[in-house]
Amino acid sequence: MSAPIELLAPAKNFDCAVAAIDAGADAVYMGAPAYGARENAGNSVEDIAAVCRYAHKYFAKVYATVNTLLRDEEVDDAAKLIYDLTAAGVDGIIVQDLALLERALPDVPLIASTQMHNTTPERVAFLGKCGVKRAILARELSLEEIKAIREATDIELEFFVHGALCVSYSGRCYLSYAIGGRSGNRGCCAQPCRNKYSLVNEAGREIIPGKHHYLSLKDLNLSARLEDLLDAGVTSFKIEGRLKDEAYVRNVTAYYRKALDKIIAKRGLKRASSGVTVTDFEPNLAKTFNRGYCEYFLDGRKERIGSLVTPKMRGEFIGRVTSGGKLGFRVDKDASYLKGGDGICFITKDGRVTGTFCNGYKNGLILADKTGRLDPGTAVYRNSDSEFLKKLTASETKRLIPVTLLFDETDAGFTLTAEDCDGIKAEVRVDREKSEANNPERAAETIEKNLTKTGGTVFTCEKFENRCGKPYFFPISELNGLRREVLEKLEANREKAYKPERLPRRKDNSPYPESELNFEGNIINDSAKRFVMKHGAKVAEPGAEGGADLTGRRVMTTRYCLRHQLNMCPKTSDKPYTGKMFLVNDNVRLELEFDCKECKMNVILRE
Repeated sequence: MSAPIELLAPAKNFDCAVAAIDAGADAVYMGAPAYGARENAGNSVEDIAAVCRYAHKYFAKVYATVNTLLRDEEVDDAAKLIYDLTAAGVDGIIVQDLALLERALPDVPLIASTQMHNTTPERVAFLGKCGVKRAILARELSLEEIKAIREATDIELEFFVHGALCVSYSGRCYLSYAIGGRSGNRGCCAQPCRNKYSLVNEAGREIIPGKHHYLSLKDLNLSARLEDLLDAGVTSFKIEGRLKDEAYVRNVTAYYRKALDKIIAKRGLKRASSGVTVTDFEPNLAKTFNRGYCEYFLDGRKERIGSLVTPKMRGEFIGRVTSGGKLGFRVDKDASYLKGGDGICFITKDGRVTGTFCNGYKNGLILADKTGRLDPGTAVYRNSDSEFLKKLTASETKRLIPVTLLFDETDAGFTLTAEDCDGIKAEVRVDREKSEANNPERAAETIEKNLTKTGGTVFTCEKFENRCGKPYFFPISELNGLRREVLEKLEANREKAYKPERLPRRKDNSPYPESELNFEGNIINDSAKRFVMKHGAKVAEPGAEGGADLTGRRVMTTRYCLRHQLNMCPKTSDKPYTGKMFLVNDNVRLELEFDCKECKMNVILRE
């Protein structure tokens, strides 16, 4: 039987985790108190334990991130933290530092972070041999590359399907650390890739006038490609966003839940957790934060993926300005759907993205102040749908577990049996005298109505059968007591039935997939160095955070190519640019090197 299909959602905190699980996530991932790749998304062990208790009601899983590079003095503390998280009930630990593969750890499943540069069949297969249960694949991979990895190993494959994109291969970006001392591999990236830069030639002259966000990318949206990813071997579909709020998490998770459920039903597959989600809104990916969407490199290099104008959300296109005045402006499309409180934005002549709030719509006029003079032809967008966000924030989306309730007669009395969608049962027996009802039809209705009330529980009655031989009279209070007792027993039995997976640690002496590691090997502690050497590789220099000098070195490796983005590619453009290119911002000077054979771009730090 094929592996269960998992929808994996981010959780900044307990409330976001609950929102994700209620919206249909089969698993959530969240930051531990320390050593997580988002320093502002940490949670206490106690809070993570509370999330585990909530998630496990639905047989949903919780993964904790301990995925930064570790200094020597931190390795023991990180290992202790993993013991604490295991005791709290987590289902897996996401790791980056190889030191944790060298240390004695509890038998909790380990998940290789995308920061471990999971890009090749050899690397992913090696991690599997070393006892890692799952690899989070690099976002840059194509379907064919994913298939090649699937063929090389039986390790579980997790892949990002939605959210923000790092321009560099994860784990191989040193720009933030090099220019400001804030390391992405240590959880505190300052996101210099989202800044504005001038694009200049070797002489310092602008190739394109003005500053632009040359290293900023659109967001990922693979909602239309889930079946392709399934066919390639992916079984965990991951939504990015551990800093996103509840509304974002609820909307995006609910959207992908609906999409995956259709595929699961069509293909006869099994989802990785229990229950059904009941939403009170229609999820819409255009309505919450995004920088515009792309499918990245799933089919190779086929689209422009840069978000050069702004790293912020532009939102839904409203139209182009035809005329304007002090009270507002008109556009060339119907905009009567706009409401007071909606956010609108536009791009000024000098390339700035600015905006204001809509005050309403009247007789074709978009009422808005603080817009300044909007020239005809200016593109206008709605970046905040106030009505949708209000509904999303106030949503009472629920997740319920279907049960079948059977009411039977015994020689001495009656039994009520509950069986859930996972085959877990509970039974309550009551011995009492039997009293035939004076009004059989009303008695049957009373029994069914009161035994199937499941409000305030995690259950919903999918099927009810009254299998008593005769219609009997029951006080409503007795029926309610029977129902409460059997559902409480069923919930307790579910809690007993759920056991987080535990895997004995496996030792292996397979050769490391590289023979020699430079600073991009990310080795900054002795334990990681011993691990690599034990597997036959040489550590030629420490990682960047371990003291490597990055001047004149590659601080980014990216599949994104700025020449392709700007239609200057020597392979595809009628007007190629083959001279040197530099990105300049204040005191930062970055040279762009184009590896046309590998179709990659390297970013070199210059003085």
